[in-house]
Amino acid sequence: MPLKSMTGFARFDGSAAGNRFAWELRSVNGRGLDLRLRLPPGFDAVEIAVRRKASEALSRGNVTINLTVTRETSAQTFRIDESLLSALIDTARRYAGTPGIREASLDGLLAVRGVVEVVEAAPDEESAKAFEAELITAFDKVLADFQASRAGEGVALSRILGDQVSEVARLVAEAEALPARTPEAIRDRLEEQLAVLLAREDIDPQRLHVEAALIATRADVREEIDRLKAHIAQARELMASEAAVGRRLDFLAQEFNRESNTLCSKSNDTALTRIGLALKAVVDQFKEQVQNVE
Repeated sequence: MPLKSMTGFARFDGSAAGNRFAWELRSVNGRGLDLRLRLPPGFDAVEIAVRRKASEALSRGNVTINLTVTRETSAQTFRIDESLLSALIDTARRYAGTPGIREASLDGLLAVRGVVEVVEAAPDEESAKAFEAELITAFDKVLADFQASRAGEGVALSRILGDQVSEVARLVAEAEALPARTPEAIRDRLEEQLAVLLAREDIDPQRLHVEAALIATRADVREEIDRLKAHIAQARELMASEAAVGRRLDFLAQEFNRESNTLCSKSNDTALTRIGLALKAVVDQFKEQVQNVE
C-alpha cells in the first residue's frame, strides 16, 4: 500500500436548513498532529465532533480546518424603540408651526437611526441541532476526500522513495563487490607499504606491525555494508506497511547517513570513496523526501 503524504487539500460545499456552508481542509508537514480549527461562533458542538474525528483519522501534519456559513434565507422581524420614538414625536410637536421647519411625518421619524431595528429570528433548537448534524455529516465526506488527497500524494512519494532505496541498494552492492574492499586486498596493500617502511633503520618493526593490524581492522567496511543492507530491508518493509511510518523512516534515514559517513571515513580506495559520496547524496535526498511522509 502506498505511503500517505502529510500535504493535502479538500473542499466540500453544501446547503441545509436555509444555509450555505463550505468545509475546507489543507495540511503541510509537521512533526506531530497540529489541528487548527476555524469555525463561526456558536458551533462549539460541531467543533468538538470535528476535532475528535480528525484526531482519529490523521496521525501527523499541520492541518487547518475551515468552516464558513452563509444564511440564504432568514426569518426577519423588526423592533421599534418606543421610548426613542415618543421622544422624537414630543420634540416634533414642540417645534410644530415654527417658521422654516417642515412638519414631521411618521415615516420620517421611523427612518431615524435607532428607531427601527431589524432582528434576525433565531432558529429553534431542533432546527439548529439538525443543521449541526448536517455539518458533521458533510465533514465526514470532506475528511474522506482529504485522506484520498494525501494518499494520492503518497503514491508519487512512494515511487520516489522506492527509487532512492533501490539506488542505495545498487551502490551498496557495488561497494561490496569492490576487489579493494576485501581484507586480503587491504592486507596486501599494507604489506607493500610495510616493506618500504621496514627498510628504514629508525622504525620499530614490532610497533609497526601492531599499528598496521589496527589500520587493517579499521579499514574493513564489512559491518557498515551489512548494516546498510539491513536498513534497506527495513526501509522496504516500512514502505509496504499500512501504518503511519514517517517518524520511523526519518530515524532510518539518520541511520543510513551514519553508515554512509563511516564508510567514507574508512575508505582505503578511490572507488570506494566515490561510491560513499554517491551514497551520501542519495541518502540526503531520501531524508528530505521522508519529511513529507505521515
